[in-house]
Amino acid sequence: MTLDAHVPAAADASVASTAGPAPLLAVDDLRVAFDTLSGPVRAVDGVSWRLEAGGTLGIVGESGCGKSVTALSILRLLRTPPARVSGSIRYRGDDLLARSERQMRRIRGGRISMIFQEPMTSLNPVLSIGRQIAETVVLHQRVGARVARDRAIEMLRLVQIAEAERRIDEYPHQLSGGMRQRVMIALALACHPEVLIADEPTTALDVTIQAQILALLNDLQRRLGMGVVLITHDLGVVAETCDRVVVMYAGRKVEEASTIDLFERPLHPYTRALMASMPSLNATAARLTEIPGMVPAAGELARAGCAFAARCTLAHARCRVESPALRDHGAGHLAACFALEDRPA
Repeated sequence: MTLDAHVPAAADASVASTAGPAPLLAVDDLRVAFDTLSGPVRAVDGVSWRLEAGGTLGIVGESGCGKSVTALSILRLLRTPPARVSGSIRYRGDDLLARSERQMRRIRGGRISMIFQEPMTSLNPVLSIGRQIAETVVLHQRVGARVARDRAIEMLRLVQIAEAERRIDEYPHQLSGGMRQRVMIALALACHPEVLIADEPTTALDVTIQAQILALLNDLQRRLGMGVVLITHDLGVVAETCDRVVVMYAGRKVEEASTIDLFERPLHPYTRALMASMPSLNATAARLTEIPGMVPAAGELARAGCAFAARCTLAHARCRVESPALRDHGAGHLAACFALEDRPA
């Protein structure tokens, strides 16, 4: 069974025409605003990045930085209005923002899938897990119910759920949190997508189960050859799983680098603060380092200036009236901070 079986003809032709050196997924100048009674509120402001085939891109930042809104924008899951999305999101060179909703329904779950943050609210509580996986297979691959059920059992085995033939008829409430997350992974991978977006896939799981889920995702990526966008606030997870990292703050990209380069020489004050706040077994301090203040709400962002200025120990007057541009500091390591301007590129 091939991926081409579940892509509409129009989308398939467009993908074929742009095949070649184009990245698997390219986000360019993505901007998302929400209409409110007090005016438009910016949630994502000019974010760009690339995902290569078979690669893993980490998107990190505190809650409220625009990570999940970026993910939902890729799959066109934001209701418009009130959301207003601009820029471009290209899958194999094909701009998803120009696709019809009918075409997007074929791409979602077929070519691009997503694991959502909380499986208990993402899974349908009144349908068995087997039926939910089978319905996805029927929709995208147009096979019969028997074949779809067999495929659902196969996927449960793939994500290492024991006694798959029995579990397939169980409901979400009958499963533990870790098992539900494995079902979400099975559901996302049922149609062999080329891109998997994992939005905080280990949230609310204990440390042991987190490690199992991350190991499972890494193994499945190697076996299936997917490109993965991993959204998280946990830099430890990023260090273990990602090739390249985008750091977001208040809807903007403030730093991007290879994972090795980012951990060896973090440049932006926000990235350095995130790393300093990570728990360490070797720490001698009595309490964890914290970043003072909070991420400003989207409606509270100033029109000008660096969004991190109010929490930054390096901020000066210029930071509060001008927005620093992203600058390449060597080897594709991008950062946006005025304090870095005197450093050699």
